[in-house]
Amino acid sequence: MPISRPVCQRLEKTAREAAAHSYSPYSRFKVGAAVLGGSGKVYAGCNVENASYGLCNCAERTAIFSAIAAGERQINAVVIYTPTTEPTLPCGACRQVIHEFGPAATVIALGKGRARIETTLETLLPAAFGPGDLQRPRR
Repeated sequence: MPISRPVCQRLEKTAREAAAHSYSPYSRFKVGAAVLGGSGKVYAGCNVENASYGLCNCAERTAIFSAIAAGERQINAVVIYTPTTEPTLPCGACRQVIHEFGPAATVIALGKGRARIETTLETLLPAAFGPGDLQRPRR
């Protein structure tokens, strides 16, 4: 789904600002994300670490969960900002959560440099398992 330049700029700004709120005392890798809900509203998220590493939450999932908690059920775009020269794409767990609410979502990754990756979730997670797979008849 194409995103207008003003909306894209707003998402990028929100993702960059969200990184400043990151709680990342262990990795020191401050990540911010912004998602565009089906309503047109933008939701921010940052990574939140925990001393028990398995309980950490990525910025993308934080933003998506905030959108869902606000009543959204569709995600049209996800923008991720990482403090790296080259952009960093979402991890596998985040890709799966994006798929749940935005199988056709646009995914944009930004870093500190000028490089930018713009792709689709379908490209990042081809043949994904999703809600439709649970509705198939059992044999």
